[in-house]
Amino acid sequence: MHKKQLSAQNNVIQHSAKAQIHAQSRLYVSFARNTDEIAEAQRLRYKVFAEEMGAQIISAANAKTSGLDVDGFDAFCDHLLIRESITHQVIGTYRILSPEQAFLAGGYYSAGEFDLSRLAHLFSSTVEVGRACVHQDYRNGGTIAMLWAGLAKYMQAHNYEYMIGCGSVPIHDGGHLAASLYHKLKEDYLSPAEYRVFPHNPLPIDALNKDLPVICPALIKGYLRLGAYICGAPAWDASFNTADMLVMLSFSNINSRYAAHFLK
Repeated sequence: MHKKQLSAQNNVIQHSAKAQIHAQSRLYVSFARNTDEIAEAQRLRYKVFAEEMGAQIISAANAKTSGLDVDGFDAFCDHLLIRESITHQVIGTYRILSPEQAFLAGGYYSAGEFDLSRLAHLFSSTVEVGRACVHQDYRNGGTIAMLWAGLAKYMQAHNYEYMIGCGSVPIHDGGHLAASLYHKLKEDYLSPAEYRVFPHNPLPIDALNKDLPVICPALIKGYLRLGAYICGAPAWDASFNTADMLVMLSFSNINSRYAAHFLK
């Protein structure tokens, strides 16, 4: 992204987050402007995904020594950052892959997990989000709301219509909770057939318990409140040991109650 575009984008994001910053005066939102700032996001990702969740970070040969979660898509993405205003530490991040950059990258990250053929006609206006994480000391509704507000303003500023991304559920129990969650969510949130995707490495739902009591992860719950769909059965991501559900949100159809909050 050109420096002028990035500067304008940061101004939009910072202005849009003003209300959230006022309510949470210790946090502020921006986009990474250089490789050092991207590395700060990658360091937080490594801490959350590798150290906390036990993900096998194998994409970078020196990941364990550098403490960074790095993959080939990072260079094509915009990296949304939430910082603490005193130390300026990155405590939350999203990476955002625009349709133009997805073309240059050879496709969307989620295409490695799902057959996205039924969504292909929407790609020119579809943004993919991923690697969302928040430092454990800041995991609350306010921080997540700042991430969403920044993302919403990004889409609004660039006139993108659709957002897709993988909503992840840990499967340390072998996948039973993930299977139960999908079984519960599909009753109310499964996409129409024309938006259905198909996992390359499906979680074996039929072999798992689908009737356990479950609590929906905050990020997925938030997407659904905004009006998102679950686009089909979950894929098993062996590297991150998660069950991933492809979530899709139409920007025009965001729940008006939440749109008023995030787009003010």
